[in-house]
Amino acid sequence: MASEEKWIEDAKAETSRFYWWGIPTFFRCPWNEDPSGCDIGLVGVPHSSGNGSTERDQHLAPRAVRHVSGWYRRAHLKFGFVPWDECRISDLGDVPLPEAMVNDVCVEHIEAFYKGLDDAGVRPVSMGGDHGITGPIIKAIAGAQANISGGRKAALLHFDAHTDSYDQLGHWLGSRRSAAHWASYTVAEGHIDPSKSVQIGIRGNAYTLDWRESSHRIGYRVISADEFAQLGIETTIDTIRRRVADAPLYITLDLDVLDPSVAPAVANMEPGYAGFMPWQVIKILQ
Repeated sequence: MASEEKWIEDAKAETSRFYWWGIPTFFRCPWNEDPSGCDIGLVGVPHSSGNGSTERDQHLAPRAVRHVSGWYRRAHLKFGFVPWDECRISDLGDVPLPEAMVNDVCVEHIEAFYKGLDDAGVRPVSMGGDHGITGPIIKAIAGAQANISGGRKAALLHFDAHTDSYDQLGHWLGSRRSAAHWASYTVAEGHIDPSKSVQIGIRGNAYTLDWRESSHRIGYRVISADEFAQLGIETTIDTIRRRVADAPLYITLDLDVLDPSVAPAVANMEPGYAGFMPWQVIKILQ
């Protein structure tokens, strides 16, 4: 009996490397909704009512990523370590959003969920969801009342084709804390320090000629796709590191920062302007 049990455990361990085997979780991490059991919490935020001008299917992403991410539970050759061995990493499940069609209620629920993670000192890695989820997450884990940031405002490294700081808009199709607003209200409410923050990859034609001015007025360093092409990747990395310095850092990535040739299904595509290739984003992050 003992030998059979050992065989089963060994067989599970060998088979678990394949993404199609077993119950899908983010990167095959254990499913544990108790944040006290981990150092890093992987969280799904199945939300799509914060960007109502486009296809509302972003809420499907966390489940889809769970299905395929198991294949990428690997050792990190560049830095020579195995993250799954070094840290306690759990799939904490999805943020419950019972009023999913009402964005300005959902952001309150998202913030409350992440406040629990902040209280536990868990560093979250989130899979959205539209970009409206970023505002409530930052409000929960950065600023004067936050544990994770040590009571400090966070620096923001924001990969996107769009600035999402459009405070000149009173609302976005009725949503006042939408995917179009979060990068401005998190500054106004004391959670992001724009003087240490960078928005990178901004590109495409705007609705009006002053569409991007809000980010400059707020104080962000905006590196457009055109400027990135001029600076080059090494100078860009140096600019980011000097800007952020020793501030606690929040990183957010909108897939529309990628070139449409590699991300053709994003909601707010900017075709005709070269976006980032995945290797460029990875190099900057590394």
